[in-house]
Amino acid sequence: MNSRRAFLQQAGILAAATIIAPSFAFTKGSKQIGLQLYSLRDELPKDVKGVIEKVAAAGYKEVETYGYNNGQFFGLSVAEFKNLLKANGLTAPSGHYGMDQFSKTGKTDNLKADIEACANLGGEYFTIAGAHVDMSKGVDGFKKVANDFNQVASLAKASGLKFAYHNHDFEFKKLGDTTGYDVYLQETDKNLVNFEMDLYWVVRSGNDPMRLFKAYPGRFPMWHVKDMDKTNPALNAEIGSGSIDFKSIFAQAKQSGMKHFFVEHETNYKPDPIGSITTSCSYIKSSLI
Repeated sequence: MNSRRAFLQQAGILAAATIIAPSFAFTKGSKQIGLQLYSLRDELPKDVKGVIEKVAAAGYKEVETYGYNNGQFFGLSVAEFKNLLKANGLTAPSGHYGMDQFSKTGKTDNLKADIEACANLGGEYFTIAGAHVDMSKGVDGFKKVANDFNQVASLAKASGLKFAYHNHDFEFKKLGDTTGYDVYLQETDKNLVNFEMDLYWVVRSGNDPMRLFKAYPGRFPMWHVKDMDKTNPALNAEIGSGSIDFKSIFAQAKQSGMKHFFVEHETNYKPDPIGSITTSCSYIKSSLI
């Protein structure tokens, strides 16, 4: 009887917690903390093995790659880099690649090689980290790129991958009564094209991530979690020490469709890059998930 009463009391507490913070139950323990390796772009080429070990020691379980070139990640073959990640308990569900050659010429050679590398690394998302837009064409320039996204997404799907696009801030400049980002969201096939929302760039552009989650639910399966310095918006800050309200944003994880998120830090590391990513990971563990 006592054990049953204790169970009911605990169940009541959990139910109340869910009412107060509806996505707490959704996010608690259900997300692995990831790191965009570009955060350590100066360190990685000097000591790939040592840096990856430090990423794992800092508490990360996932990484997002960049810099695939000439069949290698930081001087290692795809197989070698995959084994290095595995040895440190890491996976790479996403990687950053480019598609400008395809957009300009229609040629798919480089694109297919990148897609193959992403798939062989065990990726889930083939992510484009910014695409060239002919800004002189206004909305039509973004519509052209949106059509390219649909085509590249079909190629990625054929290799078992999902497609995602990572934003900066130029996509949020007004084009009459719309923006380039809205054009992307409206002109792409929602069954093929996903979005990796860089929260820092959205906020820095003067927009609200939660408004976008509400307007386009489920379209943002990945995030970049990057904080903004309180005094100089052009600088980053360790997660939790800047001006972005991540608690409110993480509370809407379910609405956004978020499945993976990656810490990214590009400027103003305190006390240094490894110390910075360690501080950010610790804050996320203690305060956000």
